[in-house]
Amino acid sequence: MQADFVSGAGLGLRRGLLDALQDCTLAELDFLEVAPENWIGVGGRLGKQLRALSERLPLLCHGLSLNLGGFAPLDLELLKAIKAFLDQHGVRGYSEHLSACADHGQLYDLMPLPFSEESVVRIAERVRRVQDVLERPLIIENVSAYAQLPGELDEAGFVRAVLERADCQLLLDVNNVFVNSRNFAFDPAAYIAAMPSARIAYLHVAGHHEQTADLTIDSHGAPVIDPVWALLEQAYAVHGVRPTLLERDFNFPPIAELYAEVAQIRRLQGAAEPQPGDLRSCGI
Repeated sequence: MQADFVSGAGLGLRRGLLDALQDCTLAELDFLEVAPENWIGVGGRLGKQLRALSERLPLLCHGLSLNLGGFAPLDLELLKAIKAFLDQHGVRGYSEHLSACADHGQLYDLMPLPFSEESVVRIAERVRRVQDVLERPLIIENVSAYAQLPGELDEAGFVRAVLERADCQLLLDVNNVFVNSRNFAFDPAAYIAAMPSARIAYLHVAGHHEQTADLTIDSHGAPVIDPVWALLEQAYAVHGVRPTLLERDFNFPPIAELYAEVAQIRRLQGAAEPQPGDLRSCGI
């Protein structure tokens, strides 16, 4: 991992949190993360507030609409705008979803992919093209899903294969692993352990919604639950401590409650036994 990457525990910046975060410091958060599509071209008061935060705290970007898993041509104009945004704000890292979202118009949702060797080859080529345009590494995220398409690989094997063929990094979303384990009946701890340690750049945790007994929704609208905290703790034990971000998209509580969840991440990071590749051993 590059020496100017982030460390510690962070929070996803949403417009509904913008005013509350204006006074935050490194005492509360180590970094912030934004979706560039929601901020490109934004000026006025909101633009100034974002700029003030990006000058005070390290910033990551988590994209929404590259359509890495789709078949439509990559949106080069969007990629150029994203690159300019990353450069403007000194963004430390850029991640995107390992999913499809825009072949016949922007779906504003993350569609599942076939876990096949054919998909691996096609998507890895798209990832490499994105990295060439952005002139920086791409970090891809495992996503939540509510249907499975035919393919000869399991999800963990598919993610590993894309990472290796594309030679990119992983944003390991621990809550997505938990959600999918509930929806598709697999062992989330085995999935976490199967990820390649050397490629894990950072992690996400979030809350979710139990829609029915056999359907769990990755909502980002509730506190993190104990089984997800336990999975995060396991991820640190297996792979070493990585920067970790709390996502909350709506149902915002008082900011102190979100800071308390970030503090829980820091407690788990501090309690974890050092592992080979642990970012703490690299002075990062």
